[in-house]
Amino acid sequence: MSSSRTPLTCPNPAVQISRDEHGIPHINAPDLAQAYWGLGWCHALDRTLPMVLLRTLGRGHATKILDDSEEMLEVDTFFRRMNWAANADLQSQDLEPRWLEVVNAYCEGVTARLSTQWRPTLKVLGITPDPWTPEDCVLLARMTAYLTLVQTQAEAEHLIVQLVQEGTPREYLEELFPGVLGELDEELLMKVVMTHSRLVPESVAWSRIVRPHMSSNNWAISGSRTASGNAILASDPHLEVNRVPPVWYEAVLNVGDRWIAGGTMPGLPAIMIGRTPDLAWGVTYSQADVVDSWVEDCKDGTYRRDEEWLPFTERVEVIERKKGEPVKVTFYDNPHGTLDGDPNVAGYYLSTLWTGASSGAASLRALLSLWDAKTTEEGMDCVAHVESGWNFVLADSDGSVGYQMSGLMPKRREGITGLVPVPGWDPANDWLGICDVADLPRSLNPPEGFVASANEDLNHLGNIVAITLPMGSERADRIHQVLGASDKHTIESCQELQLDVYSRQGVAFMEILRPLLPETDNGQTLATWNHRYDVDSVGAFLFEEVYRALLVEVFGSKSYGETVANYISEETSIFADHYLNFDLVLLDESSIWFGGEARDDLYRRVAARALQVEPQRWGEGRQLLFTHILFGEKFPKAFGFDLGPIELPGGRATPRQGQIYRSAGRQTSFAPSYRLVTDLGESVVHTALPGGQSDRRLSPWYGTGLQGWVEGLYKRVDPA
Repeated sequence: MSSSRTPLTCPNPAVQISRDEHGIPHINAPDLAQAYWGLGWCHALDRTLPMVLLRTLGRGHATKILDDSEEMLEVDTFFRRMNWAANADLQSQDLEPRWLEVVNAYCEGVTARLSTQWRPTLKVLGITPDPWTPEDCVLLARMTAYLTLVQTQAEAEHLIVQLVQEGTPREYLEELFPGVLGELDEELLMKVVMTHSRLVPESVAWSRIVRPHMSSNNWAISGSRTASGNAILASDPHLEVNRVPPVWYEAVLNVGDRWIAGGTMPGLPAIMIGRTPDLAWGVTYSQADVVDSWVEDCKDGTYRRDEEWLPFTERVEVIERKKGEPVKVTFYDNPHGTLDGDPNVAGYYLSTLWTGASSGAASLRALLSLWDAKTTEEGMDCVAHVESGWNFVLADSDGSVGYQMSGLMPKRREGITGLVPVPGWDPANDWLGICDVADLPRSLNPPEGFVASANEDLNHLGNIVAITLPMGSERADRIHQVLGASDKHTIESCQELQLDVYSRQGVAFMEILRPLLPETDNGQTLATWNHRYDVDSVGAFLFEEVYRALLVEVFGSKSYGETVANYISEETSIFADHYLNFDLVLLDESSIWFGGEARDDLYRRVAARALQVEPQRWGEGRQLLFTHILFGEKFPKAFGFDLGPIELPGGRATPRQGQIYRSAGRQTSFAPSYRLVTDLGESVVHTALPGGQSDRRLSPWYGTGLQGWVEGLYKRVDPA
C-alpha cells in the first residue's frame, strides 16, 4: 500500500480499503466478488444520500417519504407510470452465477454500511434505508438509461405531434426533420389527445436529484498516432454538473496483480468509464432511437386491433402521502406500452414503449465482463450487449482502437422511421423484433488511426438506421480535425482538446453574418470574434445574442409564437439537444421558415436589433452555483453546502461544452462531468471531477476537486 494512502476500517476482513490523497478508495480483495463488496461499502459510505433518494424516486415513494406536495405527487405519478421497479429480478433473467455473485456481493457491501451508518440527514427525512438489493441496481440502471437520454427522444417525437396540432405545414416539418418523418399522417395526429405528453410547459422538479444525461466526447488514438507509441483513450461525459456531490464516484479495485479503475455511478456495480491493465473504455450517449409511440383508437376501456376491440391491462398504483390521503392512479398498458390517457373516454391517445424498460441482467453482465477482456475487439463484443444506447470507444495495450454502439434497437417495417407515431391498430406497424448487435454501428482499427464520437450521426458505421435525431457534428468535426492533424499525440494534447472552446458552429454562422453586421462597436466586436467561448470573450456573448434572436424570430414570430419560442430557449433543453435541426433551417439560403424574406435581409435585421444590447464578457452572465443535491440554496452560503459560483466556459458546440438554461424554475447545466485520459503504456489514469467523493458537508472530501476542474487541471491516479 502506498504510504500516501489512509486505511479505512472495513468490517469485512477479506477486504482492505484505503484512500489516496484525492479521497479515492483503493480496494484490495482476494477475488472480484469481494472487490465489488468493497465498492458497495464505499458507495454507501460516501454517497448514501443520492443513492437512497434516487431509489425513493424510482419506486415512486417521494410523497410518502420526502415531500407531500402536488409537484412531488406528479413526480411519483411519473415514476409509477414508467414502472421501472417491476420485473427487476436478476435471478429470473438468468444472470450467470459468477456475475450474480458479484452483484449480490456489491449489494451486501452497500447494506453492511447502510445498517451501521448514522446519517442525520436521513434521520431528519424519516428514512431508515432498506437493504440494497440487485433489484435496486436494475432500477437505477433503468433510470440512468432513460433520464434524460431516451426521454429526450420521446419528447422530440411528441413535439412533432404538437407542431402538427399547432398547424405547422408539412413542408415546414420536412425541412426541420429532413428525411426522417416517414409516413407522417397529419390528419390522424390532429385527432390525438395530448395529456402528459405536452412539452410546453414541462415540469422536471425531480431533476435536482436525477441528473440529466446529454452529450459527451470520447476518442481513442492508436499507437501509430501517439508520441509514446501506445494507444491513448480520452472520455468526458457531459451531464448536469452544478449539483453536489457529482454524478461520478472514482474507485480503484485490485485483485491480485489485476486492477480496474475509473468512474462509477453509486448504486451500480460497474466501472462505466475506466480501464484495466490491458483495456480502456469511454462512453457517450448514442442518440439511438429506441423508443416509439403509437396512436391508439380507444373506447370503453379497450383499444382497436384490426377490427377487434381488446381490453387494456389495468395497473392500479396507490401513492401514499406523508400528510394527505393516499392517491389511487390507474394506468392502462398494452403491447405498445403505457397509454397517455383514459381509454374509457373515447378518443385517440398515444402509447409509448422503450426497448430498455425491462433491461437489467445483460447490461450488468456486459459491463462486468470488461474485467476479463484483454483486447479492444473482446471489449467491443462485451459492450455491444449493453441494453441501453451508448457509444463506446476502446483501446488496448497492443495499440488497437475501436468504436461500438450498444442498445436494443427495434426492427421496424420499411417506410417508418420510429420518429413519428403510427396507427397502433395496424399489426404491420409493430416492432418486428430486436436488431442483431452485429448490425449496430461499429469500427475496429480504421485507417485514420483513431475513433471518436460526440453524439453525431454514426449510422454509416452500421447496417441499420439507429439514429434519427443526431446532435450537430461540430464537436465531432473539431475532434476529428485536431486528431487528424498530428501523429504525435500525448496525454497533454488530449487534455488540451478536452478543454477546447473553439466552435465550428460559430464559424458556419459568422461566414454569413460577418458582412451583414451593423457598423457599430458591437458589430465590429462580433466581426472580429475568434469563434472561441472563453469566459472573457465579448464576441461569444454577442454571437449568442444574435443566434438566440434568430431562433426566436424564425421559430417564434414566423411560426408557433414568440412566447413559446422564448420558453423553449430559456426553460427547456430542446434548442440545446436538437440544435442541428434548427441550424439546418437557419443556415439554408432560402428556407420556407423565413416566410418569403431573404436570408441576408433576415440576418441583417435581426442582428441589428440583437446587437443593441450592452456588451459583456461571456462568463459574466454564466455564474454557475454548485448546489447541494437536497439542501441547495436552502441555507446561507457560509454553511458550505453550496459551492461557487464559477464562470462556465464553452458553448453548445465546443468540445468543452458549456450550456446553461433554466428548468422547473432553477438553473441547470451541461458540461464535462468527468474527464479521463490514459495512455495504455502506463498504469495511470489522469482525471478531473467537479467535486469530491463524499456527499457529507463535513467530510474532507466534500467539494474537493471543483477548483481544479474549473482551471482545467488533472489529478494522477495510480492503481498500483
